[in-house]
Order: sequence, then C-alpha cells, then structure tokens
Amino acid sequence: MCLRPGTERESPPDPLWRGDGPLHPRYALIAALFPARDDLDGIERVALSFGLSIAVSPLIGLALNYTPWGIRLDPILTSLTLFTLAMVGIAWYRRLLLPAGERFSVPAREMLGAARNELFDPEATPLDRGLSALLLVSIVVAVATTAYVIAVPKEGEHFTEFYILGPGGKAADYPTDFAANSTQTLIVGVGNHEYREINYTVEALLLNQTFDARTNTSTIHAAEPLDQFTLAVPHNETREVVWNFTVPSPDYNRVEFLLFNETVPGPAVTGADRINASYRDLHLWVRVRPV
Repeated sequence: MCLRPGTERESPPDPLWRGDGPLHPRYALIAALFPARDDLDGIERVALSFGLSIAVSPLIGLALNYTPWGIRLDPILTSLTLFTLAMVGIAWYRRLLLPAGERFSVPAREMLGAARNELFDPEATPLDRGLSALLLVSIVVAVATTAYVIAVPKEGEHFTEFYILGPGGKAADYPTDFAANSTQTLIVGVGNHEYREINYTVEALLLNQTFDARTNTSTIHAAEPLDQFTLAVPHNETREVVWNFTVPSPDYNRVEFLLFNETVPGPAVTGADRINASYRDLHLWVRVRPV
C-alpha cells in the first residue's frame, strides 16, 4: 500500500500485552485511565500500578464480602479476571480513539536490541564479555529460582478451621433459648489446611456444666452423646453441614462440639477427658425451657 507524502497510515492500537506489561488488574486500570503517551511516562506507570495494588484487590474483596459467594478462591479469581478484561477493553477503546503517534506503547524491540548489543558487543574487551556472560547467567538462575519457588511453594502452617454458624450462615442468631424437644438448626464447618486429605469426625455432646467464679473452674455434672458424623475434607477446602438437633431435657445447658482428626478415642473416654482428647472443640451455652 502506497501513501501520499505527508500522510500517515492509521494502525490499530498496540495490544496491552505487547511490550506494555502483564495483564494485571492494577496495570490494566492504569492503561484504561491513561491511554495517551504523554499522560504518564513508563516509570510513573510502573510506580502507580504498584501503588494501586493496595486498592484494587482489597476493594474487590470487600465487595465480594457482601455477596452470597463470599471471599473465596474461585469468586476472587473470577472477579479479578472480569475486572482485568473490562479494563483491557476500556483501554483498547480509548487508545483506538487516539492518533497512532499519541498512543502509549513500550519500544520493546528497540530495548531488546539495545540490550543485545550491550551484552554481545563484538568490539567489547574480553573482560566486558565475561561480565556480560556472568550477568546473563545470573538472570537465568534468578528466573529459574523464582519459577521453582512458585511451582514448589513451601508448606505453611498446618491447621484446621472448626466453626459453627447460625441457621442464616453467619456468626449470629445462634439458637440459645428454646423449648425442650424442639428442633434447632446450626451450620457446622470444617476447613482443612493440613496439606493432605483428612477424614474428620465431629461429635456433639450435651452437658450439664457449672462454673465457679471464685475458683475459676468448671464442673461437668452430666454428659450425654448427641450426635456423631464424619467429613472427608481435601486440603485447602471447606465442608459445611446443616445440622439439626434437639435437647430432650432442661437439665442440659451446654452443647459441646468436638473435632477429631482420624484418631477417635473409645467410648470409655468421657466427659472432660474426651473434650481434652479432641483436636478442636467448640461450645454453645443454651437455655432449655420445659415443654
């Protein structure tokens, strides 16, 4: 195609991934806000994109907290992906509206060519060539080490989440005052962060327990098994069970929840000894009214 003198062919805007940097939410936002070359220089864009890292992701997480999906891995990844794609589309459209010469782009080819000439200059001294080779090897080693750390992450702390929620799925509105033999509902949750799949056992006990404030001690006067069930939970996953229960007598004032990780003591272990033998334990004080 021939152009008349003094004219310039309009080319489509450079893709955001060609020399401009990775498709990251904060960078995509910068690209959408400042599409022109004169808006910000490269260093300012990098600095501002790092600064926005303390705003974009936490705000998305805060918004997710008020949705039914909550702050979990899949909703976070989906939200960040949709946000990034939306910002990329806005950035592409705004750059399309600008003349080709005013669009921001990074001269990646020129930069790579300059780096290649600097590292492999045929007129360089043997010492300069050796230092260049050492620098290149250091970069390769650093990249390989980073890739290894990402691919084989170090195991963090091993722990298990054990919690109970009210019937609405929140840490509120627990059934604490009800009539005997009436059906009540709780949600029992177990989150596995032990780096292996575990078959957990959950037990519920009814206790008649008093607390002496003078001696700061508790005394269990009566204990009765209420329920027992198992949960197979893979690593880094959470299982929640809607649990219905009834308390048959006003004599009981506490519901005790015990969690065992694969080792469950025999029926001979009861009361406080069984609570102490559990991996995790929770309790709910209740007031049971006579029918």
